Amino acid sequence: MQDNCGRTIRYLRLSVTDLCNYRCRYCMPEAGVEKRAHRDILSVEECVEIGRAAVNCGVKKIRLTGGEPLVRRGILDICRGLSAIEGLEELCMTTNGSLLPQLAAVLKEAGVSRLNVSLDTLYPDRFSSITRRGCLADVLAGLEAAERAGFTHLKCNMVLIGGLNDDEIGDFVALTEHHPWEIRFIELMPMGQCADWEQHCFLPAEEVLRRVPALRPCESSGTAARYRVPGWRGTVGLIEPMSHRFCSRCDRIRVTADGKLKPCLHSDAELSLRGLHGAELENAIRRGIAQKPEQHHLTDGGSDTSRNMNEIGG
Repeated sequence: MQDNCGRTIRYLRLSVTDLCNYRCRYCMPEAGVEKRAHRDILSVEECVEIGRAAVNCGVKKIRLTGGEPLVRRGILDICRGLSAIEGLEELCMTTNGSLLPQLAAVLKEAGVSRLNVSLDTLYPDRFSSITRRGCLADVLAGLEAAERAGFTHLKCNMVLIGGLNDDEIGDFVALTEHHPWEIRFIELMPMGQCADWEQHCFLPAEEVLRRVPALRPCESSGTAARYRVPGWRGTVGLIEPMSHRFCSRCDRIRVTADGKLKPCLHSDAELSLRGLHGAELENAIRRGIAQKPEQHHLTDGGSDTSRNMNEIGG
């Protein structure tokens, strides 16, 4: 399944909710979002049907996102249904980790193969400030629970924000000395809640290499440029949507919790999949892929989408 630029599309990011138990400053309004009626959000059956249609079109990897996917009622049924699809090679999830102490083991049993855990600071007070309500100890306990449940190749996503958490770059890299994790530094993007933030907040991820010169390049992974300190167990990934466009290698599409296919995170193009079935649904997915733009315009004036990240799927 190729788009009009010759990119092979193998990866679906499927949002199962726009709700979250956190209110991270760069992602959600402080008051949260208005809760939608159940009929306005993809049902368990629709999530699985869209996943199956995408796999029939060539998708090999599905990542469940939100909001926070673990607050979604029926999330385990969604995982079981998707993991049973013939031809799907990976079922992953991005989570804030706060509910993993209770759910890591059952997620593994339900067929989830990999986890990305969002973690923007290692200081409890700062964590509470960034998330507006979260507890760092819950996330750290969640990482431990994930390891006990048998999840390997854990990834921790740290959104790099100048003047807020960039003083912790060295501390995050140090986690890779004893943990076989990938610490991923993600450039802050001017969209949604942080579209009008001051320029100093938007640090290039290459700042990590400047501050930790011991890092050496290693094999790449998807959109991440990867590094490691020789002899340490884990790796460091740099996600650089701003300073180094990876659009030419992008192999993903997104489906929002309300059933809209977005061919690009930053495009305003959306195609509704609700009410479609079988060949009609697969053809709609193909049409959406044909609308995938060659690249985003973040550095030319910001994102073209009017949605917040929690509404798209982080």
